[in-house]
Amino acid sequence: MELRHLRYFVAVADRLSFTAAAEDLGVSQPPLSQQIRDLEAELGAALFQRTSRRVVLTEAGAVFLAHARAILAQVRQASDATRAVGAGRAGILTVGLTGSVLTGPLGGMIGAFGARYPDVEVRLHQAAPEEQAEALRAGRIDLSVLRCPPDDPDLVAEAAWPERVGVALPAGHRLAAQELLPLASLRGERYLSLRLADSRFARLLWDACRAQGFVPRLAHEVVEAQALMSLVSAGLGLALVPEHVGRLPHPGVAYRPLAEPAPRADVCVLYRPPPGPLVTNFLGLLREDGGLPAAGALR
Repeated sequence: MELRHLRYFVAVADRLSFTAAAEDLGVSQPPLSQQIRDLEAELGAALFQRTSRRVVLTEAGAVFLAHARAILAQVRQASDATRAVGAGRAGILTVGLTGSVLTGPLGGMIGAFGARYPDVEVRLHQAAPEEQAEALRAGRIDLSVLRCPPDDPDLVAEAAWPERVGVALPAGHRLAAQELLPLASLRGERYLSLRLADSRFARLLWDACRAQGFVPRLAHEVVEAQALMSLVSAGLGLALVPEHVGRLPHPGVAYRPLAEPAPRADVCVLYRPPPGPLVTNFLGLLREDGGLPAAGALR
């Protein structure tokens, strides 16, 4: 028994006419009649009563019709679901990120993605950048949104959105009186940092300070940018932070942009090539919302 037999049977049952069913199916009547006879022979029961004037379902035919409709409906649902997943319109997309990335436009992009693809479940996996890259290589996440992506030949990085770096400092600090702060103005100040062992971005900022001729006076290291802001608010030092983090309201904290030349906090999306349908659709929306219609691989 094949799906063709079920489709032919349901067509005849709907029209109660072999001639009309053959026209609907786009086949000639003799092969259709033969397919129904083959089905009846396999089932060992007559499905239709045929006379010169009419065709009617038998009791066995009525029972089989309910099952045939259910089977064909399940096949359609399976086909539709498979096509949706294959086109990236359904499924589960797991995104690796840090808390500081969520302070930018990513949350709005995820919301827009959910509105466009309501049958896709987006799961967020918050972890340190190095852990994200490892999870990406292992296939535990589908893509990673982060700063300073690792130089890995097995992964592809694309620009997501640009972001500046500024200084978060206690509101009463003497440097808060300036509109722009040269990076060298942090010389000798108590420096608060993301943990250097875990964060390529933290190491980039550290190297930028050294390029300006001074080694930061490290006071505390933390794992999240929000914790940096809490330490700044407590008066424990200054921190270099991404602009979206610094411009969020934090009691007792002032934010001042850095004067050029200054390091950048640009955000990238990292994924395994070739991207699957879900990742491809997310990248397409990210390029639209990020104002990067022709975003390409950074390497």
